[in-house]
Amino acid sequence: MGVPIAITDSSDPRLEDYVSLTDVALRRRTEPERGLYIAESQKVIRRALAAGHRPRSYLMAERWVTDLADLVEAAEADGIPVYVAAHDVIEARTGFHLHRGALASMQRPELPSVEAVVAGARRVVVVEDVVDHTNVGAIFRSAAALGAEAVLVSPRCADPLYRRSIRVSMGTVFQVPWTRVDPWPQGVDRLRGLGFTVVAMALSDDSVSLDALEVDPPERVALVVGAEGDGLSARTVASADVTVRIPMAGGVDSLNVAAAAAVAMWSLRVRD
Repeated sequence: MGVPIAITDSSDPRLEDYVSLTDVALRRRTEPERGLYIAESQKVIRRALAAGHRPRSYLMAERWVTDLADLVEAAEADGIPVYVAAHDVIEARTGFHLHRGALASMQRPELPSVEAVVAGARRVVVVEDVVDHTNVGAIFRSAAALGAEAVLVSPRCADPLYRRSIRVSMGTVFQVPWTRVDPWPQGVDRLRGLGFTVVAMALSDDSVSLDALEVDPPERVALVVGAEGDGLSARTVASADVTVRIPMAGGVDSLNVAAAAAVAMWSLRVRD
């Protein structure tokens, strides 16, 4: 198969993987079923490849064929198609203007077990029912930067491999080990059995200040953060070993979930 392959018609069936990428409901439904996700931008694609993920195809504007010559050459050697199209053709197919050079349709890897992901970890973040892809991506980026060694997401949490999540995470979703914990919140007992102290972030009456927990944090912490608006479920809070809150000023009662997670990760980071 020769590369690159010129595409002039946005309805070309060879671009099926790239249809309507701005339609969140469609991508949630089709990406897992078809075993794919979309990586956007040179940096993200390279991080996905470095993590061992395999591309199904590439789609890029012509100028990027030269800039990504090594990827194009590797694709040719492996029989992976590289589609090249004008910006208006790409935009008509995907629904957005491609600013970041290239897209790759990637084979979705099989998720590992919870036990495999958290083995040896001392700081784990659990994301319960966060549905905004930007927040999920930001949590992964903070986890990578602030020393969390794994991320677990609940069954109803937004997909970390959705295009926007990956982009906001700057590709760190490929760097931080993660998987889904199912069922949840029954997974609280599972984590406790694996040696973690389960720390829930919530504004409950019996919550303790994050400052107090920071003084002498548990050896292994599973930090649980909850959905935008409603926060953690009552069942999760009741099941946790300890509930913490961030001391606030200015009449503000809480932070955005991604910001709150970052503050807590920093406070509870391993310091040795």
